[in-house]
Amino acid sequence: MKVATPKERTQDEHRVALVPDTATKLIAARLEVAVEAGAGSGAFIPDDAFRQSGVEVVAGVSELLEDADAVLKVQAPTSAEVELLKKDAVLISFLQPATQGDVVKALARRGVTAFSLELVPRISRAQSMDALSSQASAAGYKAVLMAANRLGKFFPMMMTAAGTVAPARVLVMGAGVAGLQAIATARRLGAVVSAYDVRPAVKEEVQSLGATFIELPLETQEGEGGYAREQSEEFLRKQRQLLGEHIAKSDVLITTAAIPGRRAPLLVTADMVKGMRPGSVIVDLASETGGNVELTEPGKDVDVNDVTIMGTRNVPSTMPLHTSQLYARNVANLLLHLVKDGAITLDFQDEITKGACVTHGGEIVNERAKQLVSSS
Repeated sequence: MKVATPKERTQDEHRVALVPDTATKLIAARLEVAVEAGAGSGAFIPDDAFRQSGVEVVAGVSELLEDADAVLKVQAPTSAEVELLKKDAVLISFLQPATQGDVVKALARRGVTAFSLELVPRISRAQSMDALSSQASAAGYKAVLMAANRLGKFFPMMMTAAGTVAPARVLVMGAGVAGLQAIATARRLGAVVSAYDVRPAVKEEVQSLGATFIELPLETQEGEGGYAREQSEEFLRKQRQLLGEHIAKSDVLITTAAIPGRRAPLLVTADMVKGMRPGSVIVDLASETGGNVELTEPGKDVDVNDVTIMGTRNVPSTMPLHTSQLYARNVANLLLHLVKDGAITLDFQDEITKGACVTHGGEIVNERAKQLVSSS
């Protein structure tokens, strides 16, 4: 059985779905492993490092994919890559059915069995395959560094001969994996941190990291799998009204609220941004799915009344060495879950296999993916 990893062809994607350490594990499971030449260059992994781990380095993508039984990627394949995949090949990547509907349909027509890492169920058995969490943790960490770099203030309190400088005030909206990592990082840098989430259950986690949890007189919005559920417009209106004063007092605002497969909820209006102090910084980690901030421009930094809004796309890719290592482990664990005695054996009675599979046997088989594709 041959496992292949091509170069990522999405702009500004520097991660790779296979690293030498995970390749060694796959080879130990009696799999043949190959990568396209230069696949790891964006993550500072040279071809020789793959060769030393027993990986075949193939010059062209056509040659790589023509006989590949399993293909590992970060981003969804391009239409050209889909046409290179053989019938009944297995693909593992972030498929993003909500925005890549045409790709999902093409994979089904090609007869590819495709697994999307966004759809891996959040159960204890699947924790080692949870790429959303591993990449979100990196994004939360980097968001704080981006904000600190742009903010014209110290993060910690500084006591100097010239006087004492007050610490920066950081507000994190959304206390999922990204938000909790942002809280921890901002605290390590010495900021005074507060956080808000529509799920009261995360209060203790927030407080355990040394941050203040903001409680609003609103109903709980806990959804499936620990995610926040999609909120009504009336709920969001009340939420924005109550959060306005907390945002106005903040030097840094980091927004992380996302609902898998849906547009990011709008939490911060233009008026709320304009109420912030000059020099304040907003990092909107939800920019790729519409943004939590009304004035966010995905992929750009914008200035509104001397408030900087950073809409950086694909933040995990700005730290490609470690995020590739984490992602590759997630992917390898999912692949090995599907492999028995050196060959892929699909058991659709298994919750992980069934939950993550998007296309199989020429059809879109995941109900959630069907809905997302039809609405995209």
